[in-house]
Amino acid sequence: MRYLAELREGEMVKEVYLCKQLQQLKTKAGKSYYSMLLQDKTGTFDAKVWELGPGIEHFEAMDYICIDGQVTSFQGALQLNVKRVRKCQEGEYDPSDYMPTTTRDIEEMYKELLGYVAKVKESHLQALLASYFVEDKDFIKRFKKHSAAKAVHHGFIGGLLEHTLGVAKFCDFMADAYPILKKDLLLTAAMFHDIGKLDEISPFPENDYTDDGNLLGHIYIGATRISERIRTISGFPKKLEGELIHCILAHHGELEYGSPKKPAIAEAMALNMADNADAKMQTMKELFAGAEEKTEWLGYQRLFESNIKRTSEYGK
Repeated sequence: MRYLAELREGEMVKEVYLCKQLQQLKTKAGKSYYSMLLQDKTGTFDAKVWELGPGIEHFEAMDYICIDGQVTSFQGALQLNVKRVRKCQEGEYDPSDYMPTTTRDIEEMYKELLGYVAKVKESHLQALLASYFVEDKDFIKRFKKHSAAKAVHHGFIGGLLEHTLGVAKFCDFMADAYPILKKDLLLTAAMFHDIGKLDEISPFPENDYTDDGNLLGHIYIGATRISERIRTISGFPKKLEGELIHCILAHHGELEYGSPKKPAIAEAMALNMADNADAKMQTMKELFAGAEEKTEWLGYQRLFESNIKRTSEYGK
């Protein structure tokens, strides 16, 4: 199979992909065309059907489709110009080829995350963490396989685990570097900060926003879930609960970025910085992986508000 991550500008492609999204739009001249997001286990790929002629058979979003087309480049990003397409039948594809998955070992990452759980010594926080990451088998199963986003960063199987581990690592470093930070609180907040995404985003292959995701969002959902679980832990300090929930509510940092509150304690500020750093570095990683290897300038990227360039090799 020719995976999407392997496609390069100018190549002709005849392959089966999952049609993750499908829209029928119109050009400025009023001509109808299809805009699609194709998916396989290496990621997603923008595709267009500019000519809706006889070679374009009926298909819908979440169908596996066989496409004929050519890889082009538009504003620094690769795009597939589709000439022919048909819906595939069962037996023409292996579903495991179409679910984007972390390149890391999921069980090894989870073992590493449990190491951070073990670092938390405050008894109530430890009991809260254990109730999820050690004792709740259904949660563990879902958490290991879930994505951290519909798109943007860590939008793959194991993405939520990989992102949570990355944020925990940043927070562990900051807690050692800045003694004003209460490590137990910060590590607990790091491991719980995106727990609401289990209900905000549906599992693969859809990996799309649920009704609760659209109506409530993962920050509110996560804070509510943690508050409910805290009720089951005898003697959980009220102030500690408030500080932990505040960290979750404030982890996006700014009101315009979806946080109901701006960070008011040092641990919430540190969590916001760790979350932002891990998300942006992963986005950069995925951006480089999806571009031509020899391309230096990757074009303007809205998330970074900058025209992004690969760093040159030393001595070249």
